[in-house]
Amino acid sequence: MKKIIITVVLFAYFIGFTQNSAPATYYNGFNWTLNGTALKTALATKITTTHTRLLEYFETENAIQVVDRDPADAINVFLIYGFSNSICTYTSETDYGVFPNWSEHRKRHREADQPGSPPLSECVWNREHIYALSLGTPDLVTGTPGPGTDAHHVRAADVDRNALRGSRKYAAGSGNSAIVGANWYPGDEWKGDIARMMMYMYLRYPTQCLPTNVGTGAVVTTDTNMIQLFLQWNAEDPVSQYEDNRNTYLGNASNFYGQGNRNPFIDNPYLATRIWGGPAAQNRWPTVLGNKNFEYESSIAIFPNPTIDNGVTINSSIPWNEIVITNLNGQVTNRIHKPQFINDQIQISGLNRGFYFITLNNDEATVTKKLIVNSR
Repeated sequence: MKKIIITVVLFAYFIGFTQNSAPATYYNGFNWTLNGTALKTALATKITTTHTRLLEYFETENAIQVVDRDPADAINVFLIYGFSNSICTYTSETDYGVFPNWSEHRKRHREADQPGSPPLSECVWNREHIYALSLGTPDLVTGTPGPGTDAHHVRAADVDRNALRGSRKYAAGSGNSAIVGANWYPGDEWKGDIARMMMYMYLRYPTQCLPTNVGTGAVVTTDTNMIQLFLQWNAEDPVSQYEDNRNTYLGNASNFYGQGNRNPFIDNPYLATRIWGGPAAQNRWPTVLGNKNFEYESSIAIFPNPTIDNGVTINSSIPWNEIVITNLNGQVTNRIHKPQFINDQIQISGLNRGFYFITLNNDEATVTKKLIVNSR
């Protein structure tokens, strides 16, 4: 269960819905046979062209009072990263009022020691930009509608947890949210949410919101702007009803703070696997994206390609019975039985200039990749 904090909310509660069978009507006509870069480009086009309303900064604060609400209890709001105090000390809305946000708190209590003022660290939330403003290229701004006001990555956060995170990059960890070295672990309950928001931001603002600027660790070989950590988090922490509700509201331009576009990786986390590979994430549309062989194909990366050193590295996290390399004339130039991958990699050398097919097979799949070998 996500951790919550009591707050005042001023807007009508909404009901979301899951996507556990088929894509929402939002995707009508979309080509689901695409994968890799082609799928990434098509989804980026979709979420950009349907983003018909750019929120002002004050509207984003109002929006999260709707979309960050607990689906099980409309007087609660979810706080990204959890909260700093185990319980709220407020007992009722008439005891000082349970302040809806940091701005309202400051308005009512200009001085922290004003008589009757509750401690600033308790029961107060503010806006957290999951893609930290200062990490954009260039910085994200809040005064102009755009990535800095995109509600798909702006969340309610406990003021203390927000201050601890600051502009720290995301890094691997475990347990509750915490500082990890110079970086930030968002917590086991929130890491999947973080990953899916960062994927959305990358597709929506592809040059300004690079995953490598906001997270740490190894990059994906087929897209060096994406980090493997986000793919791992996306697979390990499935979508919650809360994420669905949020996505549904923002995706409906008829809603008061609706933007018109959706986060595809909430609708189906497996789309990230189809684009970048990595561990197979939750597939919410098995009848649409039920290609079992794709899991194997997406696990393989061959680099560099083209190569000029008469050698190549094959990366795969899946065991293979055999690797066969054939030239354009169909002649087998290399055959490796029971290939031994070290740290998911194996090196092939001694290849002459030319065009090759690299085929990997095991008991469940056969995958063929193309390779070009050039001379220096």
